Amino acid sequence: MENRLKNLKKMMNEKTFSQVRFTEKHRETIQNNLSNQENKEKIVFNILQLLNQEKTGYELANLLFARGIKQFNDNEGSLYILLHRLESNGVIQSSWLSKEETKCYQLTSKGKRLLKQANQKENRSPIILQQLIGGAEWKIAESHF
Repeated sequence: MENRLKNLKKMMNEKTFSQVRFTEKHRETIQNNLSNQENKEKIVFNILQLLNQEKTGYELANLLFARGIKQFNDNEGSLYILLHRLESNGVIQSSWLSKEETKCYQLTSKGKRLLKQANQKENRSPIILQQLIGGAEWKIAESHF
């Protein structure tokens, strides 16, 4: 088995990958994509931590900014898109305060369970956080980052 794998690797290097060249631009693009993913996970993790208690979108945006997350500064719309996505996934719930006509957000039991799991993981498991934000759905708000 070992020899077959060595031969396969050799053939792929000679035939398949012989035409592939990674430029510095390719490497830079890959690095940016990796750091963007880490940034998305950091944002979602912080939102979950903050929504352990009920907050308005405005309060949430200010608290995120205080934590050094500046993506929503002067672009709160992308925060609301993300909040809607999390609500669609059943991670948070929203309610209207009738007197102030203000919408508030808070974790659901599912969101609390996922936050607890993410807190227990040493590196805030990307799989758990990825479940929260969804793959393609994030792209809606991604253009604002």
